[in-house]
Amino acid sequence: MVPAGYQAEEAIVADAGKEEAEVRAAMGVEQDGKFSMTSLLWHGGSVWDAWFSCASNQVAQVLLTLPYSFSQLGMLSGLLLQVFYGLMGSWTAYLISVLYVEYRARKEKEGVSFKNHVIQWFEVLDGLLGPYWKAAGLAFNCTFLLFGSVIQLIACASNIYYINDRLDKRTWTYIFGACCSTTVFIPSFHNYRIWSFLGLGMTTYTAWYLAIAAAVHGQVDGVTHSGPSKMVLYFTGATNILYTFGGHAVTVEIMHAMWKPQKFKYIYLVATLYVFTLTLPSASAMYWAFGDALLTHSNAFSLLPRSGWRDAAVILMLIHQFITFGFACTPLYFVWEKAIGMHGTRSVLARALARLPIVVPIWFLAVIFPFFGPINSAVGALLVSFTVYIIPSLAHILTYRSASARLNAAEKPPPFLPSWSGMFVVNVFVVAWVLVVGFGLGGWASVTNFIKQIDTFGLFAKCYQCPPRAHAGAPLPAPPRH
Repeated sequence: MVPAGYQAEEAIVADAGKEEAEVRAAMGVEQDGKFSMTSLLWHGGSVWDAWFSCASNQVAQVLLTLPYSFSQLGMLSGLLLQVFYGLMGSWTAYLISVLYVEYRARKEKEGVSFKNHVIQWFEVLDGLLGPYWKAAGLAFNCTFLLFGSVIQLIACASNIYYINDRLDKRTWTYIFGACCSTTVFIPSFHNYRIWSFLGLGMTTYTAWYLAIAAAVHGQVDGVTHSGPSKMVLYFTGATNILYTFGGHAVTVEIMHAMWKPQKFKYIYLVATLYVFTLTLPSASAMYWAFGDALLTHSNAFSLLPRSGWRDAAVILMLIHQFITFGFACTPLYFVWEKAIGMHGTRSVLARALARLPIVVPIWFLAVIFPFFGPINSAVGALLVSFTVYIIPSLAHILTYRSASARLNAAEKPPPFLPSWSGMFVVNVFVVAWVLVVGFGLGGWASVTNFIKQIDTFGLFAKCYQCPPRAHAGAPLPAPPRH
């Protein structure tokens, strides 16, 4: 007799095969196996597509704030926490993928079809643990994605200012809000193939530009490296790194866009390892060169002299932030479509018009809280800690708490930790650590820092951290010792 878990996985594989055939047919693949240009650029569902989506989505504007975090943490803590949270984030992304496969396997056994329906994280929680978990997942996930989109708009305005300071950052926020609203026309994650590929190339260029430019520039006169100097700053920087590797709030949607979603298991880990090659050299080089000056310059571009290389990096990051805005907003679009009964509509125009109300509050919040850098830490502590780390770990524990659930599990423990007890221990550690250090200490520090920004610059700040116009394109000296 074949165990139920294997039957379930075979059912998913069979169904995925059917979906792949349908998708390939929709892509215009000829009988001789040749792909059309449309399929090459627009329709994705392979392992590579998922990897590009994960890596591209994980490191966006946060690349520019990590040097700021290093100035708060110090070099050693900055390097260690990146590796620590990167591995922890990969673990919880793995848990989410396991729970998705489990949910889908159970529904497939019940004869449920997901044609023209995108499975989302809150639905997985509802199917496995009930309505209260659905409500918690929906609230945290949607709020996180909402502010994740807000952060992308703020970053767009912050970056473009270093090329064109004739307009203030608030005006640029209005302009880029209108530009980013065009993401309503992108139907699903299937259609991010070319965008994910380009986005990762853009951040790769920007990361290595920061590293090389900082090394060539050398250390500024009188550079100091006093971090960590204050507990508030230390835990604010730590939660920004927690946020950096918490980009898998869209994991379920990316998995569902795959032709064979059960192949997702280790994709996020591999994506994280690549991201390390971008974040570690760039953040450490910038902190080495500018030191404590970064404490008052949360955007790394602001300290580098203007050049064609820097302008290219700014433009590429702007394009990538548009892509990442779409990544963060697309799950919100799906939730809204389901709420108003438009999710099954095939008309791209009708769905786009229905999605527009989602963009308006994002636009508004970006204007109210233009605090590039500090807002990342606040979102990391208050939202990412639950959405990405605590809820998936607890959900995995509760889903497989019974012997029968473990016996019939669609996915068994991984080869590197072949024990349910071992997984339970790791999950408990993640919950305890993030609850105390991420949400508790990180929440206190990041909210304290956020309130300080409001007191200093005010809500609706016209031009947050803008340098004097005469020096907008030149590096500023390091602040004096305190």
